[in-house]
Amino acid sequence: MTCCLFPSSRYSLLPVLPLLLAACTRAPLIPGTTPVVAATTAAPVVPVVAGVSRELAEERAARVSGLGYALHFTVPPDKAAPIAATETVRFRLADAGRPLQLDFKERTANLRALRVNGRPVPIDHHDEHLVLPASYLKTGPNEVQIDFTAGNQSLNRNDDYLYTLLVPDRTRTVFPVFDQPNLKAAFTLTLTLPDTWEALANGPLQDSSRANGRKTYRFAPSDTISTYLFSFAAGRFSRLGRSPAGRPMQLLHRETDKSKLALSLDPIFQIHADALQFMEAYTGIPYPFQKFDFVVLPDFQYGGMEHVGAIDYKASALFLDEGATQDQKIARSNLISHETAHMWFGDLVTMQWFNDVWMKEVFANFMADKITQVALPESNYDLKFVIDHYPAAYGVDRTTGANPIRQNLDNLSDAGSLYGGIIYHKAPIMMRQLERLMGEEPFRDGLRAYLKQYAHGNATWPDLIKILDARTPADLQAWNKVWVNQPGRPVFKYDLQTSAGKITRLTLSQQAEDGSDRLWPQLFEVMLVYPNGRTRELTVNQNAREVAVPAAVGEPAPAFILFNSTGLGYGVFPVDKPLPAGLATLPTPVARAAAYINLYENMLNGRALAPAELLAVVRRQLPRETEELNLKLLTSQLTDVYWKLLPPARRAALAPALETELWQALAKTPAPNSKKLLFKAYQSVALSRAAQTRLYRIWGTQQAPAGVKLTEDDYTSLALALAVRDYPAPAPILARQLTRITNPDRRKRMEFMLPALSPDPATRDAFFASLAEEKNREKEAWVTAALGYLHHPLRAATSEKYLPQSLALLEEIQQTGDIFFPYSWLQATLGSYQTPTAARTVRDFLTAHPSYNPQLHAKLLQAADDVFRAEKLVRE
Repeated sequence: MTCCLFPSSRYSLLPVLPLLLAACTRAPLIPGTTPVVAATTAAPVVPVVAGVSRELAEERAARVSGLGYALHFTVPPDKAAPIAATETVRFRLADAGRPLQLDFKERTANLRALRVNGRPVPIDHHDEHLVLPASYLKTGPNEVQIDFTAGNQSLNRNDDYLYTLLVPDRTRTVFPVFDQPNLKAAFTLTLTLPDTWEALANGPLQDSSRANGRKTYRFAPSDTISTYLFSFAAGRFSRLGRSPAGRPMQLLHRETDKSKLALSLDPIFQIHADALQFMEAYTGIPYPFQKFDFVVLPDFQYGGMEHVGAIDYKASALFLDEGATQDQKIARSNLISHETAHMWFGDLVTMQWFNDVWMKEVFANFMADKITQVALPESNYDLKFVIDHYPAAYGVDRTTGANPIRQNLDNLSDAGSLYGGIIYHKAPIMMRQLERLMGEEPFRDGLRAYLKQYAHGNATWPDLIKILDARTPADLQAWNKVWVNQPGRPVFKYDLQTSAGKITRLTLSQQAEDGSDRLWPQLFEVMLVYPNGRTRELTVNQNAREVAVPAAVGEPAPAFILFNSTGLGYGVFPVDKPLPAGLATLPTPVARAAAYINLYENMLNGRALAPAELLAVVRRQLPRETEELNLKLLTSQLTDVYWKLLPPARRAALAPALETELWQALAKTPAPNSKKLLFKAYQSVALSRAAQTRLYRIWGTQQAPAGVKLTEDDYTSLALALAVRDYPAPAPILARQLTRITNPDRRKRMEFMLPALSPDPATRDAFFASLAEEKNREKEAWVTAALGYLHHPLRAATSEKYLPQSLALLEEIQQTGDIFFPYSWLQATLGSYQTPTAARTVRDFLTAHPSYNPQLHAKLLQAADDVFRAEKLVRE
């Protein structure tokens, strides 16, 4: 009997009769077994295709419930050796009349044995799925047992430690699983490890035992969580525990710098405690999970990851030294608060599908800003909000590749490309506008209702909008359409009319940057600035294309107007001509930050100053700016314009004067953190031999300028800066710096980067060629750091040839790398080019790939935006 009338082997078949099943399906009956015959149903069979399609996810969500996984991994000491594993999956099935797909993105050879409801089943694995035949399933409780070799892609194996990182759909790269956010499950984990290793997982440690040089950890069942939140870390870690505010917390880490530990451990535990206390009070819901522990990892791919009961952090973000700036301390507080807020937003209530992944991120950022305001009361919350979010959001939203906050998603294999500046930075701006529109209390009450209604389950953005809409007279559906569902930003214009020294009319109008007729309803302020230092701030309700500001009528005509003076509006705001000369008269740090951002955005749009003119304004303002966060913003703008928008000849001609100004400003400012920011700027722009010799002397003697605290990391950075300038030192700088680094993880990072910084072009060529192999891209933070030096503007003449191959690798990098890696790869590659030939390379690539992955197409346009603008703005 043949099966030619049935679909190809890429589709699972609905069994009708046992005999037909035995003859025609990919998984024939095993002699001596009796199949369970399911009732015939008319429901269509979902095709077996790569990834996790939305169709498959919806079908499984309707059929599968009561999920639990029991997993046992045996990890050998050799990171290259396979990890043997067993798994038992238990679930209830509403309809056993169709096959069921488990996701497993690994080789079929990794699957060794399969039993379904106690009976052996031949393995049917293709297109990243293990297909369970309907004849072995039953309506009601089911049990699937699998012997397999764990996939390595997302286990992040190092010589003496490993950790999982499975967001958004990487759980399926490690073990067979229903890998979608709305099939939550409890995970019962057992780990057999080298005897000297420690381990941490989602569930509490139940017990452990030793035998034959190995240690076995048995963890109690985790809370019910989405698959992307499953996590464990194991290896040579130091473990310590504390109970701030009476809450037990365990920490695993590999830091060896005793001074960093002494300075950092108290703040780390205290900020966690403060964040938990704030979230419990704000939401009205006690911490909803069994335990609260965390792991600090060298060169972790992200700042942090919100695994329930086992949060992961990047070591450099948490362990700060005595040279840490206020900005670094605020960033640490924000990061810890962000991951803690995820316990409620994302972990307790999770998105139904990853098109709403932005929801968990926006609320984590939104709450982190609020928490940091309380945890670090000396910080300027409003200023930090403006500086953190607006430049980053504009950096994406001004590009032709801009994406809306809420994006479509057909398959989870593309979910990683949804992340970026819009989710993390525009969305909090949008949410703060929404809170302002509704009022703080109605908004908070709506969030509380949302969390209680969907606790331990899943929800969508429309579910939340419905709850919030009932608490405000505003039309949130219309508001939502432009703010959340569409990309871009408005460009504002104004008309000021005066008579006899008084304002007779002030109007503002907005137009979408892309020329469409969209309207962003929002509230923001304008500041009237007078010659005597007096100011008057007025609120604008921009709920129409053009609005008048009636409160301005009758006011004295100002010297100039600062638009968006509180920094909370969104868009390209006009620059009044006298503004650059009047920056020093602005009374608040937030107003100055808003002015700096307005000037920069208008420069990029060609609406105000040319790049060299803006650079002159920044240079005048640097010695006057007393606020550390604003100084960080200004030095960032300075180095961006210097390296990206000045032609090499003008840059070289400017360098001596700019170096002198920065050094003088450093000497005069009394604040240590400001001194360090200015020193970093000096290090960045140094091109003259005199400046480089000064830096070499500082590095060689390890004697920092007066009032500046430099640490091992700072001296490493200084060595790299000298190396990329090919400074003619009597002995190799990088080799000498390597001997100064005592931490083994930081030494390995430095060793990886050495060929990218080599003065020999052939060595750099070989390094770039090596990145074509996936194994050489495993440490993504190392790769992007090395690429930043490989493509440094001072190396552009020899590195531009790498661009075509860099773009050709992008699709593979998306498939093999973690969620931020494709964009980080592009930014590190394209970020400093300013030549027409570089811009042409990008355009030629896109022309040659008309059907290119839409998400990657957008990422490429976002990353190349600076190259395209430089093409227009750079003038010899």
